[in-house]
Amino acid sequence: MKVAVVGATGLVGGVMLEVLKEQGFPYTELLLVASERSVGKEIAFDGKTYHVIDMPEAIRAQPDVAIFSAGGSTSLEWAPRFAAAGITVIDNSSAWRMDPDKKLIVPEINAHLLSANDKIIANPNCSTIQMVMALAPLHKAFTIERLVISTYQSVTGTGMKAVKQYNMEKNGYEAPAEEMAYRYRIFENVIPHCDAFLENGYTKEEMKLVNETRKILGDDSIRITATAVRVPVLGGHSESVNATFAKPFHIPEIYELLRNTPGVVLLDDPAQFQYPMPLFAKNQDEVFVGRIRRDESAENTLNLWIVADNLRKGAATNAVQIAAYLAAQKLIGASITA
Repeated sequence: MKVAVVGATGLVGGVMLEVLKEQGFPYTELLLVASERSVGKEIAFDGKTYHVIDMPEAIRAQPDVAIFSAGGSTSLEWAPRFAAAGITVIDNSSAWRMDPDKKLIVPEINAHLLSANDKIIANPNCSTIQMVMALAPLHKAFTIERLVISTYQSVTGTGMKAVKQYNMEKNGYEAPAEEMAYRYRIFENVIPHCDAFLENGYTKEEMKLVNETRKILGDDSIRITATAVRVPVLGGHSESVNATFAKPFHIPEIYELLRNTPGVVLLDDPAQFQYPMPLFAKNQDEVFVGRIRRDESAENTLNLWIVADNLRKGAATNAVQIAAYLAAQKLIGASITA
């Protein structure tokens, strides 16, 4: 199987390479792809040195699957060209997520929807992935009616420029305006602004949580409101979620469902100071859930605290898991056995 990583020089692209190695993904040839300004750059990975190639060369090489993490505009331009050449694209940008003809996939929830005809597959937003991982089993059991979400999102979600700004400020330097990823300093600050503002006063990030959650869970009736906040953290995203259900529940039932959900780790023992934090989630593939308690102000309502490494399950790991599912089901790379 021939695999292309598009955006290999970026923050998520680098993690994708790590995850491919860790997961033992069955590739026989690896193509590292980036923009023209990075062509020829050498990347050392898994004991080998790779030279970065451009998009046209990658298409000519005919990989079985191309995992994209190169931004929405790049994906809109190039993903259809890869697909037209018979290459399956797994895209990490927001370009295709709400396209009614494209599947939005979290493997543990809805990979069964995929077929060999899906040539462009959307990877959900990082904040959405970790939330639906915890909520999907609860929705199946009790039917979610409403969600109130507050996110506390790592600077790594913005990319290398944001990490550089954070590190400069942490070390006592003021980042030059042209090197700032944010309008304000992020170190020792909290910015209630993730992505661009829309006409309704919400940001794109907040509306991604609304729209993508409904699509993944297959229920447009869920009422959702969100506030997304950027925090000076490198380890991952955190979320406070208030969920109202149509059916009554008992807290032990919630615990049991989450304990038995693949990819979810229940970490909820406040008496022993055990609860999810980015400190624990960094470089981990699982979604951590804790601070589970009944909302005493509303009927059939639950509070949860959900944490995950946004570069791992929130991006790279989820994309590689999609590719692994396709390979196992022989939907790509016909010679690969399950």
